[in-house]
Amino acid sequence: MSAAPTPTLDEIRDWPATVNVPEAARAIGISKSHFFELIKRGEAPVSVLSFGARHRVVTASLVRLLEGA
Repeated sequence: MSAAPTPTLDEIRDWPATVNVPEAARAIGISKSHFFELIKRGEAPVSVLSFGARHRVVTASLVRLLEGA
């Protein structure tokens, strides 16, 4: 099974207000395990909402990150 293709910036702009960590990781080109580690260390490059052990990434912050890349 191959990984899903990296979404385009236009596709990301159409995403809901928040997305799960695996989807956000795919958008910025890192593994979900690395993204979870960044969240754990407080070093995520985007805004993350945490609800106990659950995390959601703010789509607008993904767009800002990718626009600046």
